[in-house]
Amino acid sequence: MTAAAQGGGPGTGPTANGEPFVILGIETSCDETAAALVADGSSVISSVVSSQVDLHARFGGVVPEIASRAHVQVLTPVIAQVLVEAGLEGSGIDAVAATIGPGLVGALLVGMSAAKALALVWDVPFIGVNHLEGHLYASFLERPDLELPTVVLLVSGGHTQLVLMEGHGRYRMLGGTVDDAVGEAYDKVGRFLGLGYPGGPVIDRLAAAGDPEAVKFPRPMLNDGHDFSFSGLKTAVVQYIRAHPDTPVADVAASFQAAVVDVLVTKAMRAAVDTGAKGICIGGGVAANSALRARIVEACDEAGIASFVPSREMCTDNAAMIAAAAWWRYQADGPTSLAVGASPNLRLV
Repeated sequence: MTAAAQGGGPGTGPTANGEPFVILGIETSCDETAAALVADGSSVISSVVSSQVDLHARFGGVVPEIASRAHVQVLTPVIAQVLVEAGLEGSGIDAVAATIGPGLVGALLVGMSAAKALALVWDVPFIGVNHLEGHLYASFLERPDLELPTVVLLVSGGHTQLVLMEGHGRYRMLGGTVDDAVGEAYDKVGRFLGLGYPGGPVIDRLAAAGDPEAVKFPRPMLNDGHDFSFSGLKTAVVQYIRAHPDTPVADVAASFQAAVVDVLVTKAMRAAVDTGAKGICIGGGVAANSALRARIVEACDEAGIASFVPSREMCTDNAAMIAAAAWWRYQADGPTSLAVGASPNLRLV
């Protein structure tokens, strides 16, 4: 069913015969091994994610070599499960996409190599995808009618960015972190509190039982443009705990989270006002945080602008978002050269 790229919106597909254009997406940028089949960039046929959290928990963070070896072991079974669940074989796949960056170089190479091999065997195009672009398109899998331009708050263990999505494939970087990513700050605070890895989900759960006003932690760069800084906040938490060791952990967690969410929501709202965006979306692993999800919806409702909070499954790394981004990328640029290499520091813009 391979065909040359041509125009069309969601639901039309770039195939010559009008049939759905099915892309097998592969995601191995960090510690999730994922594969998914998506039709026309908007309809998820099947999706499987295999997490490595248990493998890395004892080390307090992702160990690149362990991540790469785990991808090698489980990627083939994950792809096979996706195909079986969809009832498809290679003849039903129109293209194969994989994350080419940013991420851990060894982990990226596992997914890219598998995707290129399958593209060659099935004689279909290979499409390289920017992992961050994948997060932008995760929302379109659940809300294909999202109006543009929209501000996207990308928050994860490795990234904290405000991106203006002006159109499909057209992005403007509004701001980013000058030090720690927000997810990284969560993990470091969680580690200091003895909560294990990853720290984000545990802090979120504890915060629900704590007092968010118990400790007046700073809101770094709250009134300074669209950039972020979380290193100072992390240090403030550590210093407070050392000075007040008897403070309930739930109160520390709630107060830390309140500071983080205040900064994220305030800056996202400022970005929407400054750019005249029609709405705000959130994406990335930290977008699963309950306080952030509630506050961004509340703030958007008060301001009279649209908001979209994707399901928690679409917040974490997955291959459906990679396949969705690949559909748009294929229409704009056609297939990616098989000579392309992994780019661990790949930028969105």
